[in-house]
Amino acid sequence: MKVTGPSGPSSPQAARPARASGGFSVSTPGSAVPAGAAASAAGVSGVPGVSALMALQGVEDVTERRRRAIRRGGGLLDRLEELKLALLQGEAGEGALDRLTRTLREERPIDADPGLNSLLDQIDLRAAVELAKADLRRSAA
Repeated sequence: MKVTGPSGPSSPQAARPARASGGFSVSTPGSAVPAGAAASAAGVSGVPGVSALMALQGVEDVTERRRRAIRRGGGLLDRLEELKLALLQGEAGEGALDRLTRTLREERPIDADPGLNSLLDQIDLRAAVELAKADLRRSAA
């Protein structure tokens, strides 16, 4: 059953040729198109559809880029919070530093919103400062 629009469902098509897997089709008596021509046309028309689908999957839209930028900034803030808690407990926080370093090295998507980019710049700077302070503590010890 196929829904074509506001008019509701349409009746199923009665004269549809039976198809087997592999692109082979069985023609019914009285069919105007030979089976070989139908199979070759179906095989060729599927290739551009697949390549177009693959191209669409590779395109990242603005909202997805913004979502990734916000997720990365939130992750950095979480790693900074972990480091703060570790330092307050008197621990070295090596695990938190490693996670902070990995998160900071992730690719940062650039958003069209200058306010968001400024905020993400500040978060990146805070993370870099904390990593530099940790390096100073290591070298002093």
